[in-house]
Amino acid sequence: MSKALAGSLLLQASVPRKIIFGDRCHPTPNMVERSAMTTKKSKLRVVGESPEHVAKPTISETFDAFLADLKKGMSARTFRNYASTAELLQHCLNGYAYQDLDEDESKIFEKESAKGKKFCDIFGPDKILSNVGEFLDYFMIRKVMASKEILGAAGTMTKKLAKWLGEKGYADREEAEDAIEQGAEAARDLPKAEGLAMHLHEFTDWQGVDPKDDDLEDHFSIVKVERGAIWLDGMLEGKAQPLGPITVPAEISSQCKVGWSISGVVGKRRGKWKLVEAWNVYPS
Repeated sequence: MSKALAGSLLLQASVPRKIIFGDRCHPTPNMVERSAMTTKKSKLRVVGESPEHVAKPTISETFDAFLADLKKGMSARTFRNYASTAELLQHCLNGYAYQDLDEDESKIFEKESAKGKKFCDIFGPDKILSNVGEFLDYFMIRKVMASKEILGAAGTMTKKLAKWLGEKGYADREEAEDAIEQGAEAARDLPKAEGLAMHLHEFTDWQGVDPKDDDLEDHFSIVKVERGAIWLDGMLEGKAQPLGPITVPAEISSQCKVGWSISGVVGKRRGKWKLVEAWNVYPS
């Protein structure tokens, strides 16, 4: 993860999540914040005799077709989870993906969005897969408060979507395979990361360590794990040595993975490093 992205995550980490989902409430379009995204060039067309430029099909139309195919032979509950996470991906695209448009595309976006159109109603399916990494690695963790079931479904839905887009010719083979792999990893790791985050919240609350001005607030990479202890490396502070050992319950250390990261606060108390606050856990 780059220092720029780590900084973005850190600045927003202590802000309450914006979309509560999974047995709580449904997401709303105005609950999306900004973040850097990567996209590919859309294929645009002129509609009728008007100067309106939209893709054919649009992202919204593509998702409608995908979900119609996906629904066949699937249980109502499973389909509902996939449809819900597909909706979240569209919210992510609508709120984020415009930031990496080129100059010509940005002009089209500004013109069409002024008419009330959203990103998914302007651009085409070639913009989807280049954004699933940000959706799975950032949006679902930072912007969505979801059950483990929904987090896992987000990864599985992404796998199915990538395969479908490849079969329909909306994505090349390499791009589809990369997204399928990302989806598989997310389906496996996002629920585990959420479980670890919950345990870390509980642990730091139980510890009751009051923050101090000289504590380190950062996005920390887990660099070493032993039973009952972890070592962290701040991505922004640039400490010469990892911070640790930081004592945690064995149940927590067993869930920690080298390479995962934790946004939060670390400080020294009586010469020993302590995890003072923990906000989110990001796999890989």
